[in-house]
Amino acid sequence: MILKDNLGPDGDAFYNALMDAHEGRDESESHALNARLVLMMANQIGDLEVLRSLLEIAAATPQKQD
Repeated sequence: MILKDNLGPDGDAFYNALMDAHEGRDESESHALNARLVLMMANQIGDLEVLRSLLEIAAATPQKQD
């Protein structure tokens, strides 16, 4: 499982592409897009134990407050 920054300078480009994908969508449509994306990425990973570990880490990570 890779938890370090693996995108490097492409991280900002991915974030921008993600925000562009949400452009013009309402909250419900954005949630559905995120759900589809998560399922597609999970399928790409294809390892249930890795996915369970990632779920545990994500659930235990506090949300940043702006």
